[in-house]
Amino acid sequence: MSDIKKLTDKILAFRDARDWKQFHNPKDVALSLVLEASEVLEHFQWKNTKEIEKYIKTNKTDIGEELADVLYWVLLMSKDLNIDIVEALEKKIKRNEQKYPVKKSKGKHTKYTEL
Repeated sequence: MSDIKKLTDKILAFRDARDWKQFHNPKDVALSLVLEASEVLEHFQWKNTKEIEKYIKTNKTDIGEELADVLYWVLLMSKDLNIDIVEALEKKIKRNEQKYPVKKSKGKHTKYTEL
């Protein structure tokens, strides 16, 4: 059993033990995902590069918890929508490799439409 499957099973068991599936329509799960991603951003808001480096060293656990919340919602949503998230990520990586060939994009932050 893959790690992703094990994590997803734990998430489903947690949700189902609390009878929360009834509240988890795609819109509200997507909203929860965005809200948790925003909480990741809060850790870095208004900090310059030096402040961020220092902050990360002392707040790694808190940042990790927020990232875990994002992953929770990604795995839950992919399961509820019957999307194989590993397969979707692999396809996305291949697509990005085509959109951002190394020769054109290495060391650049330019969008693929402008390479």
